[in-house]
This record gives sequence, structure tokens and C-alpha cells, in this order.
Amino acid sequence: MYEFIKKNIYLIILFIITLSIGFLTFLTFIDKGFIELNDQNLQILLVLNIFLLITLFIFIFIEIKNAIKNDIDTDGLKSNKKYITYFGLFTLIPSVLISIFSLFLFSFALEKYFDKKVTTVVNNSYELARSYVDEIRNKIQSDIVLIAFDTTKSKKFLNNDSIEYKRFLNTQKLIRNVDEIHIIDINKKLLFTSLDDDQTYIPPVDRALNLVLEDDRPLKIINAPENISAAIMRLQNFENRFLYVIKYLDKDISKYLTESQEAINFYYRVEEKSTGIKISFAIIYIIVVSVLLFVSISIAIRFSSRFFRSINNLILASTSIGQGNFNAKVPEVKTDKDLETLNKNFNLMIDRLKSQQEKLIINERHEAWESLARKLAHEIKNPLTPIQLTIDRLKNKYSDQLKESDTLSFKENLKIINNQIKQIEKLVNEFSDFARMPKPIFRENNLVHLINENINLLKELDNSIDIIFNKNSDKIFIESDKEQISRVFLNLIKNSIESINQKAENNNNFNKKITIELIEDDSHIKALIEDNGVGFKELKHNIRDILNPYFTTKKNGTGLGLSIVNKIVNDHNGKIEFIPIKHGAKIKIIFLK
Repeated sequence: MYEFIKKNIYLIILFIITLSIGFLTFLTFIDKGFIELNDQNLQILLVLNIFLLITLFIFIFIEIKNAIKNDIDTDGLKSNKKYITYFGLFTLIPSVLISIFSLFLFSFALEKYFDKKVTTVVNNSYELARSYVDEIRNKIQSDIVLIAFDTTKSKKFLNNDSIEYKRFLNTQKLIRNVDEIHIIDINKKLLFTSLDDDQTYIPPVDRALNLVLEDDRPLKIINAPENISAAIMRLQNFENRFLYVIKYLDKDISKYLTESQEAINFYYRVEEKSTGIKISFAIIYIIVVSVLLFVSISIAIRFSSRFFRSINNLILASTSIGQGNFNAKVPEVKTDKDLETLNKNFNLMIDRLKSQQEKLIINERHEAWESLARKLAHEIKNPLTPIQLTIDRLKNKYSDQLKESDTLSFKENLKIINNQIKQIEKLVNEFSDFARMPKPIFRENNLVHLINENINLLKELDNSIDIIFNKNSDKIFIESDKEQISRVFLNLIKNSIESINQKAENNNNFNKKITIELIEDDSHIKALIEDNGVGFKELKHNIRDILNPYFTTKKNGTGLGLSIVNKIVNDHNGKIEFIPIKHGAKIKIIFLK
């Protein structure tokens, strides 16, 4: 997800800007934004929206085109392109249909919003609320007249007694259902009141008092923000006395009226700008749908390419294997776990096929060389006996007939011939050994013990070489033929000793060292033999040739030792590898359990 955001950061920023401008346009149409609602501002916002929308489409087109080029075309699978196309169409078509339906639904809902019945309800609800408030405020006019009448009527009874006035005003307060009744003088000074605490008295405004100085009619006073409705009236039978009555409205009544008025204003403002609102809503919807389409198609391309890339790699690898190339591998790519497992198993299958092929090739090669070795040994061995008998006859017959000076030369020549015959016999014996290699008899043997035996034997031949043996266990068992597996390590360690001695002929100023490492884990046993001799410098480009029979780099070698080693390792379900290193050589053997 982070990589997706990082890759499309500019597109995301453009989307946020475009969406914000779309919402700002919508808010401006309904006069709820910070931009003033006028035709010029609306035109600028609409042009900006169209420009950003076109730019967004261009960016989306470029990104999808690049994604197809990088993730689909490189895979080269027609099925990949086909499924991506289908997915894109199946995503695009429903989205377009939903967009059209949503815009139609919004338009229909907006039209219904301004239906005549809705408009009537909106207007009537406000008129009812206002009539209710006016009724409460008008009622106080009639109440103050009645209170004034009762006050005048009870003038003698009250007799300016504050206690009687207090009782009288509280009675009137309950009867007339008002909140405060005051009798004040021309200076708005409180004479008598229904309040228990005179300090809470709030006098009327001067203008209201002045209007009733010479007028006997009651005057209604409205102070809506404080939810107060009041009236003031001159008391005719009292000199310079005025009756001041207050009625508190519901504390939320002004708030409701204000909100109702704002709602009505908003309602008619929306009605007036309904076309622009539809356009801005359509722009917002197109922006959101476009980005969602881009995201869905991008995700489809990404996951499809991950899936089909693995399939494509499998197809290419299987094609190469079908053509006989067992070095082909399925590249390890990040994909679904099941596909990763499939790729891994496919590579393991290739390795096993390659290993089996190599074993078959080695067996066929050895069978061919064994057949050749048997024929060579037979053909060479047959004339050796007559030659040897002839030499003995020549020696017996002519030794006494030759002069003393010629006898010595004659015997030296016969000796040379005998030595060459022995060399040929040795070669024939090696041919015979190679041809008669028996099948291994598998028993459980301790590989650590076998290697130690060979090390101790070879140290007797040359103790100037330091042989280091490291192992992760003292008992590492392997199903093997003891003599054959022992011959493997004897041959390899002996070759390392000969390589070191060959290097010492030219330069003896180095530490002669052979390192043997034996490691066992759950699946295999690995043996490493490393020396600091002459190494494989001459063979680093065709190092596998040293496994061929009769291929040798030694002066007196037959070229059969490593070939026999390879045959034995192969028969023991193993693999041998020769690795050139900077100063010497390394041999790695892996036996599978």
C-alpha cells in the first residue's frame, strides 16, 4: 500500500485538490462556503473544476497506460491482457451505470425537494410558529388593560399600602398568567411590584415611556432576543403612574424562529441555484468515481500481473525444459503464497530432473568407459605375456654370447623394456579395476571415523602438511559402501597433498594446509575439502572435464581417479562440485539422506 501511495503521490494530491474545489463549489452554490455567492465566482469555480477534472483524467490515463506497459505487456501473455480488459470493463460499466442512476436519483430528489407540497409545508410551518409568537405577544395587550381596570377599580382598597399592592399584583399575575407586574412613576422608579427581589427589576426603555405619557392606550414592547414580551400603559386615575407588565416567552422560541427563518432562506436559495448544485454534485461524483475506477483497475493490474507473471514464468521454464534445458529456473517473485509454493516446487522438480539426468549421463558414460576399459585391458594384456617370455629367452640365449662390454648394455636395455612392461601392466590393472567396479553394498557407516582413518593413513606418507578436520558431530552416519566411500576421501585428500607438493616444487615458503569440514543437517550431509595447492586455475572455464575418464593434468596420471570418485558419489545419491578459489582449490560433496 505504501509503494502504491508513493508511486501515485502526484495523482493523489491532484485528486484531493480537485475534490476540495468540487466541494467548495457545492458549498458556494448553497451559500455555505467562505467565497461570496455571485455569478462571477461561480463561473471561475466551474471553469477551475472542469480544468482540474480534465487534468485528473489525463493523469489517470497516463498512469493506467504505464501500468499496462510495465506490468502486462512485459509478461507477454494474451490471457493476462484479456482478463485485465474484462476486469476493467466489468468495473467500468457498473460504475458508469451507478453514476448515471445516482445523478438521476439526486436530480429527482432535488426536484421533489422543491415540490409545491413541500414548499407549502415549509411556509406554513414558519407562519404557524410566527403566529404563535405573535398571539402570545398580542395577548399581553389585552392582559394589561384588564390589570389596569382592576387596579383603578381597587384604588380605594389598595390605599397605597405596599403590602396590599403586593398581594393584589401577585393575584393579578396568577390570574392573567404573566411573569412580572410593576407600577412605576414617570421617572421609571419602581413604586409597587410583584417581584420578591426589587434588584431584578429592569425598567422599560425611555422611548416606550414617552409614547404613553399623553396616550391612554397600552403599548406593546417586544424584545425578542431576550425572549421577553412586555406592555406599558398610563393609569388614568393615578397621577404620573404607569402599569408595566412582562411576559417571558419560551427560552428556545427565538432560537426556533431564527433557525426557521434561516432554513426558509436556505430552501429558496437552493431552489434558485438548483441547476448549479446538480452540476457541482455531478462533478464531485465523477471525480470520486474516476479515482475509484483508477484504484480498482490499478489494483487489478497489480494482482493480475503478479498472478500471470508467475504463470508466464512457469510456461517459459516448462518450454525450456521441454527443449532439454535443465538449467532453466522459475524466477522467485513476490506473489501469492500458493504460487510461491508452486514456483518453489517446480524449481525443486527441475533440480531433481537435472540430477537424475546427470546421474543417467554419468552411468551411461561410465558404462561406455568400462566397456572400453575392458577391451583395452584385454587387448593390451594379451601381448604382454609373449613379450615378457621373449625378453627372458633373449636374456638366457644371448647373455653368454656377447662380449663383456656389450653384455652390460644388453642387460640395461632389457631392464628398460621390463620397466615399461610393468608400467603397462599397472595401467592395465587400473583399467581392469575401473571396468570391474562392483555395485556398492550399503551399510550404516560413521563418516567421521572413515575420514579420520584416511587422514591418519595419509599423514604417514607426508607429515609436513597440516590436515584440519572440523565436524558438527562425532557421529555422522551414512548408508554407504565402506570401501568405496573411503576410496573417495582417500583419493581426494591424496590429490590435495599432491597439489600442495606440486606447488612446493616452485615455492616452498607457505604453510601447507588441508581443511576438511563435515556438516550434517536434516536433509543432507555436506563435506568440504579445501587446500592451498596449485588449484584448478588452468581448468576454471571447463572444470567439469576433470571428471571425464582418462583426463588428467598429472605427468604419470591415468585420469581414472576422479572419474571413479564421481561414479561412487553418484551411486551414493550424492553430488560433487569442484570450486576454484584464489589460493588453491575447494571440493564440495553433498549426500542427500
